[in-house]
Amino acid sequence: MNSELSERLAAARRMSGLSLQELSDRMGNAVSRQAIHQFEQGKAKPESDTLLLLAKALGVRLDYFYRDIAATVTLEKIEYRKKQKLTKAEETAIHEKAKDVLERYFELENLVDAQLIFESPLENVIIHTQNDIEDMAELIRQKWQLGMKPIPSVIEMLEEKGIKVLEIDASESFQGLCANANGSLVVVINQNDDDVRKRFTAIHELAHILLTFAENVDTERFCHRFAAALLFPRQSVIEVFSNKRKKIALAELLQVKAYYGISIQATLIRLRDLDIITDATYKGFMIWMTKVGYRKKEPGIYKGVEKAMRFSQLLYRAAIEEVISLSKAASLGNQTLTEFRRTLAGTNNIKA
Repeated sequence: MNSELSERLAAARRMSGLSLQELSDRMGNAVSRQAIHQFEQGKAKPESDTLLLLAKALGVRLDYFYRDIAATVTLEKIEYRKKQKLTKAEETAIHEKAKDVLERYFELENLVDAQLIFESPLENVIIHTQNDIEDMAELIRQKWQLGMKPIPSVIEMLEEKGIKVLEIDASESFQGLCANANGSLVVVINQNDDDVRKRFTAIHELAHILLTFAENVDTERFCHRFAAALLFPRQSVIEVFSNKRKKIALAELLQVKAYYGISIQATLIRLRDLDIITDATYKGFMIWMTKVGYRKKEPGIYKGVEKAMRFSQLLYRAAIEEVISLSKAASLGNQTLTEFRRTLAGTNNIKA
């Protein structure tokens, strides 16, 4: 059996998060656990109808198994933002999904000669205190000419700076990670999260990329503060809420969420961290939010859009300018040729 085919089959199973037995069970045991193991080891070759069954069970297109790989992708220096502990299978699935997208992303960049290199706006600074975090957030806003206004799209900002942002389908246990992949910086976020959480997670991961932390500091807490400080800068917080408050109205927090794209809970933490409200006021508001169910499902609407766009923009440009064929573009976009033609024509979402 072709070694590339066996490796692709194994990678597809890891992406699905399935064990050998679970994959066999999903196929109604039409293919045994032992047979799948033989296929992955390259000791046997699946018949075409068996490969079709495997593709369907794994949720990949048949051409995934035969797609040429320009370069093997390796993820290094991985930093996670987690709500709870991921299982080993979940971590592996996330890594494989990210590598699958990156394989196509790197190939597309090479074909259209559109590589971007990230340049940090910060020199070697060691973060010791939360005041250092505030200073760095303000410095980055200055260096990137963001002013004090809300950031329209965090993902677009990172992509323009040369960071690859990937959105992958994952369980709610996963929120985000950053990594180095073949010399490029990558941020991976959960496509199922709402836009407010995507914004916060993406900047949390940016903190891991930009900042060097002193020993014995709570790195995750500092990254959280950095995300809040970049989304809702200290000067703006004081302008909106003033220096000291005894009480906060929900209506105020809803306005901030709608305008700055930061959650109510993150804003409350921000107000406490900046000593605008006391710890008692913060705790009292959070207890009330728990009672009315707002901790699990927060009210308020943010109308901005957070979506990774650079890959698709490069793909459409390459196809329409005939840098690559439509069939090649469809393969890179993980679509059938018919699907890609409809996407390119903008007719996928138009009802007849």
